[in-house]
Amino acid sequence: MYRVSGGCHCGNILVDLALARAPDTHNPRACDCDFCRKHCASYVSDPQGSLLIRIKDEHQSGKYHQGSGIAECLVCRNCGVLVGALYRNDGRVYAAVNVKVVDGRTNFGAEQPASPKTLSDAEKVQRWQDIWFSNVSIVTVDA
Repeated sequence: MYRVSGGCHCGNILVDLALARAPDTHNPRACDCDFCRKHCASYVSDPQGSLLIRIKDEHQSGKYHQGSGIAECLVCRNCGVLVGALYRNDGRVYAAVNVKVVDGRTNFGAEQPASPKTLSDAEKVQRWQDIWFSNVSIVTVDA
C-alpha cells in the first residue's frame, strides 16, 4: 500500500489514504459542478484502498449537500477547505478526497474531467460505489 496524508489548512480534519497502486497511476477527477469548481476540487479514490478521516472538533466540520443532495461535501467550518465527498448507504461510507488537501509533493496522474450532473441519481450512486473508497473510517480525536 502507498500511504498519503493531508488535511484542511487549520488541521481540524486530517486524512490518511492507503492506495493499492502508486499515486501517479490515479487520475484525479475534476468535478464540473458549480460547488466543486468554486473550490477547484479534484478527487482521488481507490476502491481497493482505505481512508481514515480524523476530526478534531466535530462542531467545526461541516457537511454540505448540494446538487442532487445524495452525497455530502466535507468542509472545515474553521478554515473553509473542502476536504472530500462522502456517500452513506446502509451503514457504509464511501468517500473521495480532494487532492488539494494532500500534503507534500505527491504526484498523482493528470486530472480528468468528471460531470456527475449528467448522471441520474442511480448512476451517481453506482459510480461512487464502484470507484470511491469503500473502506472508510471517520473518527473524532482529541485535539
